[in-house]
Amino acid sequence: MTFVHGKSTYISLNAIDISAFCNTSTFTRSADSHDVTTFGSNAHKFQGGLLDGTSEIGGIYDNTTSGPRDVIEPLIGTNVTYVRRVEGTGSGLPQDSVEVLVTDYVETSPVADMVTWTATLQLSGDVTSTNQA
Repeated sequence: MTFVHGKSTYISLNAIDISAFCNTSTFTRSADSHDVTTFGSNAHKFQGGLLDGTSEIGGIYDNTTSGPRDVIEPLIGTNVTYVRRVEGTGSGLPQDSVEVLVTDYVETSPVADMVTWTATLQLSGDVTSTNQA
């Protein structure tokens, strides 16, 4: 087993590499659960349904024109391509690509610390998981 350090994670949103502005990312995949229990059963039975998921990304605020605010805020309410490479960029390393709906962008301004930001992305459609060429 080889451990993977998070510092190599690559994040692209709408074909723009925003990795340099990120210090956290989650990629959650889930499925609908349907109760198919019938009369006479002593326990619930379930059947899987449609796949679903979200991703949350975040980092330290940057006020340049290529920073997260200028890149992400105009995308709120739109669908764009999202690429996440949890092990970084390189031949044979895994990559997930999916269309996402950008649902929110949040800035947090603590009095004694740096301004931070987060964005929530709703997966829209199938995730394409491949190994990079």
